[in-house]
Amino acid sequence: MKIRTLKYISLTSLFFSLLTLFANAQAGDNVPVVSDVKYTPYRSSIAFKVGTRTIPVTILQYGQPNGIVCINVHDNETASVEGAKAVLELTGGTLIKIENNKQRVVKFRLNGVTYGFDPNRIYSRIGIGQTLRDNRKYSKAAMEEIEKFAQSVLSLIPDTASCVVALHNNTDEAFSIRSYMVGGNRQRDARAVYANPLEDIDDIILTTDSLLYQQMADAGYNSIWQDNERAKRDGSLSIYYGERSRRYINIETQHGKVEQYRVMFEKLLLILTNETKKSPEKTEDSE
Repeated sequence: MKIRTLKYISLTSLFFSLLTLFANAQAGDNVPVVSDVKYTPYRSSIAFKVGTRTIPVTILQYGQPNGIVCINVHDNETASVEGAKAVLELTGGTLIKIENNKQRVVKFRLNGVTYGFDPNRIYSRIGIGQTLRDNRKYSKAAMEEIEKFAQSVLSLIPDTASCVVALHNNTDEAFSIRSYMVGGNRQRDARAVYANPLEDIDDIILTTDSLLYQQMADAGYNSIWQDNERAKRDGSLSIYYGERSRRYINIETQHGKVEQYRVMFEKLLLILTNETKKSPEKTEDSE
C-alpha cells in the first residue's frame, strides 16, 4: 500500500480535490496515484558479446540494495517494466534489463550464420539446445556463445538476493492460469494452482516458493506454485532457481496492462517488506 502524504492543505481544498478526483474517476479517466518519488535510479550498463553482436544489459539501482532483484529478459514486454519502475521508485530495489531493440528473440551472427534464442531458455544446456532448434539453427559453437552470455547475466544477480522477481507480459489467452490447470499443457509443472474467476486469466504469478504462492493467492491473484522437482527442464529462470531452492517469482499481465502490473508488483513488495519486519530473532527453540 502506498503512503500518501497531504501537507498543509485546508479542509475546503481537500474536499474540492477529492471531488475532482471522484468526477474524473466517474468519467473513466486514468487517475494518477498521489505519491512522492523516493528513489531516482542510478543507471549503469554492461555490454556482452555474443558472436558479432553486442548486447547491452542495463542495471537500475533504486537506493541501496535491499535484496529485491528484478529482471526483465524479454525487451518487448514493456508494460511489466513500466509497472515495476513505478513501485521501485517508492520502495527501492534493483532492476536488470536485457536490451534487445524491443524484440523477444535475440539474434546474432557467428561464423557467417545467423542464430536466434529466447533469453528465458538459456539457463541450462538443454534449454539452449532447444531454443536454438526452435529458431531453426543449431551448432555447438553457438551453444557455447549463448552459455557464456547466460552465465554473465546470472552473475549480475547477487547470491544475497532474498527474492528474484521476473518481469513478464503475455498475449491474450496464449499463456494463462489455464495452462497450469487440469488439461493444460503445463499441468505437470504445477504443484498447486489457485484460479480466481474474477481475475483475467492472463494475469498470473508463478513462484518456486510455497509461502509466496499462498500469500499471493490469499490476496486474490491467479497463482501457481511450481513443482520444482517435476517441472520440465526448459532452461528458464524459474527452473534454474527452483533447482537451487532459491526464492523466485514471475509476475505476468497481458501486454499493455501497466496499472494491473503495478498493483500486483506493489502487493508482492508489501508482502516481502512485511516479512522482513516480522522476521523474529532466533531463540533456543528455533530450528
